[in-house]
Amino acid sequence: MFAATLATLGLALPAGAQDKSISIELNDAADVGGACRLVFVAVNGTGVVLDKTAFDVVTFDASGKVGQSLTFQFGRLPVGKTKVVQFDLAGQSCAGISRLLVNDVSECAVDGKPSDMCMDALATKTRTKIEFGL
Repeated sequence: MFAATLATLGLALPAGAQDKSISIELNDAADVGGACRLVFVAVNGTGVVLDKTAFDVVTFDASGKVGQSLTFQFGRLPVGKTKVVQFDLAGQSCAGISRLLVNDVSECAVDGKPSDMCMDALATKTRTKIEFGL
């Protein structure tokens, strides 16, 4: 699917990129000033510069009920660059979040054109008690 996406954009598949991904890790979650601060570490291992990236993320509470629907903007992700971004969820404690779901991609651009790559190549993981996945 990744190769097909590149082909539709008129781009060649970088050598060894078949198994490459956009890795987003939920690295930390801490209560700060009445908000839950989520810290993410993103690495673009696709071999292609991502001009713009933003993901629609949904929170779930401890009982599994859907909470907030949010858009997390990661911006430009250069190839191989590690980028740390943080988002504060005002009025929300981290203990009240059991899971984060990447529901969709709200923005993904390669060479200035929309791309499906951001969801197709996305891999998630967490270092917190909060589940984080697709």
